[in-house]
Formats: sequence, structure tokens, C-alpha cells
Amino acid sequence: MRSIKRNLGLITLMLTLFLAGMFVLVYTIYTESSFYILNSDSADLGKVYDRNGDVLFDKNAVPDTYGYDHFTDVANFIGNDSGQMTNTLVSQNLTLLNNYSFSIGEKGKDGQSAIYTTIDHNANKRVYDSFGNKNGAAIAYNYKTGEILVCTSRPGLNPFGGYSELEEGSLLCKAFYKFVPGSTQKILTLIAARESMGEPLLESKQYNCDSVFHNTSGQPIYCHYTSGHGTQHIINAFANSCNPFFAQLVEDSDFNMELATTSLKKLGYSVNKSAPYKLEINNISVETASTTLTDKYDFSTQWGFIGQGETMISPCMLMMWQSAVANETGKSTLPYMIDHITDVNGTSEDMKKTDFSSQFFSGETASYVKNIMISNGERYNGSIPGYTLAIKSGTAQIKNGDEENSLLTGFDTNPEHPIAFCVLIEDRHPGDITTEHIVHTLLSALP
Repeated sequence: MRSIKRNLGLITLMLTLFLAGMFVLVYTIYTESSFYILNSDSADLGKVYDRNGDVLFDKNAVPDTYGYDHFTDVANFIGNDSGQMTNTLVSQNLTLLNNYSFSIGEKGKDGQSAIYTTIDHNANKRVYDSFGNKNGAAIAYNYKTGEILVCTSRPGLNPFGGYSELEEGSLLCKAFYKFVPGSTQKILTLIAARESMGEPLLESKQYNCDSVFHNTSGQPIYCHYTSGHGTQHIINAFANSCNPFFAQLVEDSDFNMELATTSLKKLGYSVNKSAPYKLEINNISVETASTTLTDKYDFSTQWGFIGQGETMISPCMLMMWQSAVANETGKSTLPYMIDHITDVNGTSEDMKKTDFSSQFFSGETASYVKNIMISNGERYNGSIPGYTLAIKSGTAQIKNGDEENSLLTGFDTNPEHPIAFCVLIEDRHPGDITTEHIVHTLLSALP
């Protein structure tokens, strides 16, 4: 009798362990099957759409369905699951496109999983085409809401053409990577000067430009205007992008390097290898600003404040700073590009969220800089007609001065058309397409 009871107890224990093991197995399959399917060669993914329902990504796309160049303007930032591009919307959000559920099985190529972005594909294509044969990047967003509307980078990538023999830079969205900013940096130097010196003192400064300034260390800072600008104050020096003025401002005894450096760090710069500002857009990493500033009387530091040397900024961050000026708050509207998603069951989830950065600078400084940028924008009424803009251009010398990049950043002051932007043209020459032309195309393409 005891033997039978002992055996029954053993059998009961074995059945309990078996059932427990089966439960764990079924639960693991149920919860993790999507992960393994998603990372297999047979994974079926949902689609990515623009704000108007146009397809930006379809794993099963063929040219006959979409046209051969349908994805070229967006492919290097929308991406795919091939592993060729990692810092892209698809690769960083694969789980949102998962088209498999253990309980209902695979939905197939027309499954319900989808990402609906804020991108305007029609506008994006027009901006991409406006570059002509030049490489570069353009990015624009609504500076009130944070919705990214345009994001394109050249050379582009045509997924139908494969990944062999690609032009250098095709696999990167350059809007998210750092470049020498040239005189667009003067917006941020103006902010740092106003924050550290105060408005009355900054307004009182006047310096002469006779085309070259020899600093205290005996090094020349040249002006792009070979005849010189004569006597300059901050407003016309900003408009004229006068390098000698800004070099003399940095050398001025009233320009406090420690306070100015602190202001740049608050703006998100890594200064002298300090901790960098972290910026992600729906899991896409964005390179943020960095510079080296040591001796205010030395060429390299003055050159850094002017936007050359070791100063580096991404077009995305240049665009984002514009919102802090445009909204007159000193806080940037954080960009995003996913509006909402649907899962494999067709259930929708709202993903849009208007959020803001920490306090980059004071609201008073934002208003001051905005007025100066609007004054400068009047110079562009002929080349960008129909808009009241706050704007700053920049020419960045790269490759030891052998090439020059052209940049233009700013915003439309019309509250009904709150667009902030940054455009970069690489290796621009006289006679090439201009940043003004691309900005005009961009603003005209966005309703």
C-alpha cells in the first residue's frame, strides 16, 4: 500500500513538472516567437507610410508597383531590414513592423502592422530633386509641434538598384551627422555672447574690419569681403558674416570665456571633450555639436567661435535650435517622425508627442536673436520671395580649404507656416545650385 502511494506521489510530481514545463514552453513560444520570426530571413514586415498615406517602405516592393525611383529620396533614413543601414527608422523600430502573431499566425504582405510617419513624401522628393547633381542634406520640421516634414540626403539610395558600387555617403542620412558649420555657428556665438555679456554691453561693441584682423597672437583672421566692412556692430557684423568682428569680440576683455563656454555647453555642445548632449529621434541617433575652445587670444579658438576649425554640428541640431529662437522660449521643440502605428491585429497607437528640451538659453536672448535674424532675412527677399524669414548662411572650408560647403538655416516667421530648416550643399562652386533655391523649393512644397 505504501509502495502504491509512493508511486502515485512520484507520478503526480512528474505530471506536475511536465505540465509546468509545457506551460513555460508554450509561454516562451507565445512571447518570443515574434522575436525569432522577426530576425529570420522569412520575416514579414509591415509598411512605412508618409503623412498622406504614400508608402515609404515595403519589403516586398517591386519597381512595377511603385516606379523605379519611388524610394530614392528617403531610403537612407527610412532604411530596411537588410543590415546594410543600422541608424534608420526601420532598423531601429523593427518590432513596430512585426507582422507575425503566435495566436493568429502570419498576416502576409498586406498585414496590419505599419508605421505612419510625419514626412511629406511629395515635398521630400521635390527638395531632393532641387539639389540637381550636388550632394548634401536638407531637413525641416514644424517648430511648434516637432513633426519632421522633410528629411533627405544626397547621394541617395535606390533600393531597387542594390548595394554594390554605391557612391560614398549613400548609406547615411547626412542630416543626422556632423559637419563644419561655417558662419551658421555665429547664431550660437551670438547667443553665447548675449547670455554672457548682456545686451547693452554687447550692443556697445564696435570693431573695424579692413579685410584682415591680426589677433594678439599675431595670427590673421581674414574676412570673406576683401575690401573689408569698415566699422561694424553686432547687427551688421552678423548680417555681413564678418569674421574679424567676431574674432575681436572673442578677444574683448568683456567677453568672458568661462561664461561663453558654459552657454555653449547648455546649448548641447561637447566643449573640449565634455559629455556630449544626447539626441535621438524615434531611436535614430543624431550627432550633436562639439568644439574645442582653449585660449581666447589664439587663432584656433577664435576660428572655432566663427564656425571653423574643430567646431562640428549636424544639420538636424542646427534646425532644432531655430525653434528655441522662433518660439522665443530658449527651449527647443524636440523633433519626431512617427505619428502613429498599427500592430499585427490592426490596433492603432498614437505616438506623436510635442516635447521640449531643457532651457538652452533665456527667452530674452531668444527674442533678441530672433530680431537680428529677421533683420538679416530681409536680405533674402529676392532669392526666397514670398516669405518673412529669420535666417543665417554659412560657408564652411573643409579639406584644408580645397572645398567649401554651403549652409543655410533659419525659420519662417509666419505662425501659420511654422517651418524651421537647415540645408547643406557639399563642395559648392559658383554657378551651382544655391541653398536659397533649395530653401525656396522646400518652403513652397510644404502646405
